[in-house]
Amino acid sequence: MAYQHTNSKGVTYYLNSKQVTLRGGKVQTIYYFSKDKRAEATDLPSDREVNENPRNGFLTVKRK
Repeated sequence: MAYQHTNSKGVTYYLNSKQVTLRGGKVQTIYYFSKDKRAEATDLPSDREVNENPRNGFLTVKRK
């Protein structure tokens, strides 16, 4: 089940993840939000939390 979050402006976003390879060769997982459900949809990891920018309602994921 994909994690979804509704921001203070009433817009629902879905959490997605992707494996990327950095320039040094290290593989890292990135998390991002979209307004639609995608194949990359994922649950919120237990070591992360969602923060919302109060000025524009933009959502970010950061470590606890």
